[in-house]
Amino acid sequence: MTERDVFDFDQDIAASEADAEVERPEGDDDPALMGPVLEALKTVRDPEIPMDLIELGLIYELMVKKGGVVFVEMTLTTPACPVAASMPGEVETAIRAVPGVSDVRVKLVWTPPWTPERMTEEARLELGML
Repeated sequence: MTERDVFDFDQDIAASEADAEVERPEGDDDPALMGPVLEALKTVRDPEIPMDLIELGLIYELMVKKGGVVFVEMTLTTPACPVAASMPGEVETAIRAVPGVSDVRVKLVWTPPWTPERMTEEARLELGML
């Protein structure tokens, strides 16, 4: 792979993020619904690393608004991840199962890139990274 190939790859990532614009919800936060949504996210696991998305630091932003509208901005460990196409749908399905959720908006992003430092301390410890 040449330096030019890497540059083009980065441009493709930026272009795909721009195309995948997902509207952030407005309105008041719903703290009562936040807990159940977080618990639902903890049921979604990375298929290659036996941890949930929260522990892995793959959730960059989570908004839970009154009326049950949920926005998730997430990433994966690498753009070449074999579940890149299906993981956002798994996240949406898990959150939609929470009583009181009316709409789920999932945005998959690649910037900033994920690094192991985003993992919880417990996750790094469990994987022998501390």
